[in-house]
Amino acid sequence: MGDPRGDRNMDLSLREADPEVAAAIAREAVRQRDHIELIASENYAFAAVREAQGSILTNKYAEGYPGKRYYAGCEFVDVVEDLARSRALQLFGGSEHVNVQPHSGASANIAVFSAAMEPGDSFVAMSLSQGGHLSHGAPVNLSGRWFAPTFYGVRPDDGLIDWEGVERAVATAKPKILIAGASAYPRTLDFARFAAIAHDAGAKLLVDMAHISGIVAAGLHPSPFPHADYVTSTTHKTLRGPRSGIAFARADLGAALDKSVFPGMQGGPLMHVIAAKAVAFGLALDPSFRTYMERTLANAKSLAAALAAHGFGVVTGGTDTHLILCDVTPLGVTGKEATLALEAVGVTINKNSIPGETRSPMVTSGVRYGTPAATTRGMGEAEMVQIAAWSAEAIARRDDPAALRRIAAEVSALARTFPVPGRDATSLAEHGA
Repeated sequence: MGDPRGDRNMDLSLREADPEVAAAIAREAVRQRDHIELIASENYAFAAVREAQGSILTNKYAEGYPGKRYYAGCEFVDVVEDLARSRALQLFGGSEHVNVQPHSGASANIAVFSAAMEPGDSFVAMSLSQGGHLSHGAPVNLSGRWFAPTFYGVRPDDGLIDWEGVERAVATAKPKILIAGASAYPRTLDFARFAAIAHDAGAKLLVDMAHISGIVAAGLHPSPFPHADYVTSTTHKTLRGPRSGIAFARADLGAALDKSVFPGMQGGPLMHVIAAKAVAFGLALDPSFRTYMERTLANAKSLAAALAAHGFGVVTGGTDTHLILCDVTPLGVTGKEATLALEAVGVTINKNSIPGETRSPMVTSGVRYGTPAATTRGMGEAEMVQIAAWSAEAIARRDDPAALRRIAAEVSALARTFPVPGRDATSLAEHGA
């Protein structure tokens, strides 16, 4: 007879099975506990989200869609995917069709491209150097290699969208798609105006709301759904879900979108991740989520004002969203130097190109801050003012190891008063994985 427990490794803990990976996770838990996370695209997933993502649903193959699977035994994962779909549609009222299977926001964008265009077709998007995203036509990305992008940007005087440039790009390119959305644009997007330009030219409007989806869900940013033909998003960032993607479409475009995702791009969906999305959407439907987003936006405004007061060149003069884009050349550093100085004291941001950039993407003249993660931990406007002061001092004293050690200790002391969400996060940091 066979022994169902013949593989002695099956029930080992992570620390027992792979102490090297366990140790790296424990060190990351310490980093998250003691550092202040201000990368605009990062957040903390709640314990329930991570529990779903780490569940036994990872064992199940489920090619296809609920009720139309290629494998047997999918009756319970069908329930999970239907919950994710219905909650997403409820959360973003006005949408007609949703696909919750894309593995990332970039995958969702490529799925829309595949559904709406043929290789070589033209589309128009914001330039990466002006605030756009890699998957919006950058030459190193599939979107730029397989299709023909034309770009618009922002006005040099105020950093706001150059609407005449959008119109010129669309008139010249005659695109199949116009993309509205960015990864480093801090102001409200006028989806109605984008839609008018796209539809007047016979193009479809794709809104990539990856950064602002939580703000949209909370009703604190205009919704793209009355205007867009397609909408894509990540599910982490401001939504506090798992690292993954989602795609919406008008009802008449839904079948083509689904076919583009599966079987066009992906095989079996990640059902454990889809379960985590369902949980995140459910949490975002709670009234407390709007309060969280209100605090996130208030923190961003306070941080932007405090950074400006310390000499940072805040692009557009402020923010309407969760992110702040800054020119650090007035402080005598590059974006790379500023990021390294802040990392040395436990304040985590990212270097970022700014409008009119003269340096390479690996160096940059700017940095990007964001408040979703710090707000999730409970930090408020007073903490934002302190973070700006630490940022300025760390940059100014970046060659003074003693000063950096002192600031790092102050950062860690503050961070520890705002626990990382999840009962196990503190345990990991204190006792190891």
